Amino acid sequence: MDRTVYSLVATDLDGTLLRGDDTVSERSLAALARVAGAGARHLVVTGRPAPRVRPLLDRLGCQGLAVCGQGAQVYDAGAHRMLWSVTLDRELAETALGKIEAEVGQVHAAVDQDGVDGLTLIEPGYLMPHPTLPAVRVERREELWATPISKVLLRHPDLTDDELAATARAVVGSLATVTMSGPGTVELQPCGITKATGLALAAEHLGLRRERTIAFGDMPNDIPMFQWAAHGVAMAGAHPELKAVADEVTTTNEDDGVAVVLERIFGTS
Repeated sequence: MDRTVYSLVATDLDGTLLRGDDTVSERSLAALARVAGAGARHLVVTGRPAPRVRPLLDRLGCQGLAVCGQGAQVYDAGAHRMLWSVTLDRELAETALGKIEAEVGQVHAAVDQDGVDGLTLIEPGYLMPHPTLPAVRVERREELWATPISKVLLRHPDLTDDELAATARAVVGSLATVTMSGPGTVELQPCGITKATGLALAAEHLGLRRERTIAFGDMPNDIPMFQWAAHGVAMAGAHPELKAVADEVTTTNEDDGVAVVLERIFGTS
């Protein structure tokens, strides 16, 4: 395959580029170096908010843009500033949460605060799906709404992620966009905001086109990104909904699935 066919490589992090221990393999790092050597750009496109992504970007050597917060943030890592961000209206978020709880009973919630130094706040009962990520526990739900937020994270003590997400979509309507981005991670974000909206903004800023974009992911929140890109690659362990719209399926994140495809496209030396 012509190694110039793609000028933009967009990768999710958790379950995709990252291994289970939050590391990036040497093989994947080498493959990304070949992407750069061919003149193409690599963009991280993740549900994690910018403050939780910065250490990973440092390890990847990324000094450019990253799409964070499920597309709600376009972050300039080199300048440590938001190029673009949108917040979730807190009154709408509270209303959406009430509608969900009216259907399924109590859920446990967390929020990602807006901004390059925003915190992740978690209410009593909420368990972080990624124990390595820092979070601040608050005593009452009201404290979650103290400052502007980019999204709300939800967990239910009994329902599966698929069940919780389906119910949330049915009752939330236009109050927010509902996404499922990983085990134990159902989220509410600003209405109309997806990974595709953030990726499109970043690509436009860089002068790159969707027709020359390849995207990698593993969860339903990656579906809009796959629909926007020219080629979508799902990991072997991806959610069935994503596999259904993928152009191909690679190996697992533990088996360097991103690198396997990039080596085919950009070569191994």
